[in-house]
Amino acid sequence: MEKRIYNFSAGPGVLPEEVLLESQKDFYSYKGEGLSVMEMSHRSKTYGNIIADAEKDLRALLNVSDDYAVMFLQGGATLQFSMVPLNIMPPNNKADHINTGAWSKKAIKEAKRVGEVNVAATSEDSNFNYIPKQDALNLTPDASYVHFTSNNTIFGTEFKTEPEVGDVPLVCDASSDILSKPIDVNKYGIIYAGAQKNMGPAGAALVIVKKTLLERSPETLHTYLNYNTHAEKGSMYNTPPTFTIYIMGLVYKWLLNNGGLEAMQKVNETKAKMLYDAIDNSDGYYKGSAAKEDRSLMNVTFNLQTEELEKKFITEAAAKDFSGLKGHRSVGGIRASIYNAFPTKGVEDLVQFMEDFKKNN
Repeated sequence: MEKRIYNFSAGPGVLPEEVLLESQKDFYSYKGEGLSVMEMSHRSKTYGNIIADAEKDLRALLNVSDDYAVMFLQGGATLQFSMVPLNIMPPNNKADHINTGAWSKKAIKEAKRVGEVNVAATSEDSNFNYIPKQDALNLTPDASYVHFTSNNTIFGTEFKTEPEVGDVPLVCDASSDILSKPIDVNKYGIIYAGAQKNMGPAGAALVIVKKTLLERSPETLHTYLNYNTHAEKGSMYNTPPTFTIYIMGLVYKWLLNNGGLEAMQKVNETKAKMLYDAIDNSDGYYKGSAAKEDRSLMNVTFNLQTEELEKKFITEAAAKDFSGLKGHRSVGGIRASIYNAFPTKGVEDLVQFMEDFKKNN
């Protein structure tokens, strides 16, 4: 088999090798059915079992009760920037948003097309290198919901706990840290996430919605944009992204088989600590770009002394099969995305490369 490189890309991100190998084994003929999942009718009994198992295992991982609908939708998290306000901003047509970066700003832009948006807090004053604290939140008592982005891939920050918002429904874009640690779903009105960072290949978004919120969706909404359409049809209103959902289901089984989210969190904390320690113990050669108390477990961002050094670092790293380390075009620097499936050995090897690069430069 061809050698695999270390994929530090922020998305599409690394997938578990066990999942890739299982899907490869069944790619040509799924479980002896004589056709691939990509060719299979979404109305077939076999595929019905695949998507039902994916939902069952997702509910087991996050302990999602029957009070919530689970949907696999198209359009990624980006479409949810619109679907969330279209469905649950009425009747008050007011929403609070916490602005912690590029994806938060995109969500705010779309929500403003529907109603009044109050930016309850923002970290834009410091180029989004920190998470606003609870006492900085200026919340609206009659807001329809409060929206936040749990992890920020570009700036390398992450909410360690949910913002406290009282009885107002909490909405979370969890695209880049979903399933990296346990969360209490009951604290949320909606959790949504694109698959391609920590759950599977591109093509689907997971949406978990408290069923009582479905009552807010206006009947005047276009059919496909109404959450009720998909909740009532079990994500089968139209042809879903069948292969992506199949891989997501395999990822869920992989997580369950490896101890669930508590075990995954411990692995993620170990990997992140290893990398942050290498940054912090470099005598300033490497400098983390996010506030220490808000550092992401998934996306480790840092800088070197000059842009020239950063370019050299990225070039030499690529030559040693470390791919995807270039920071986002809007901020530059270095970004190592170490999602659930990223191997601990890969972090160890990157740390060794960082030590060698410092000695040689």
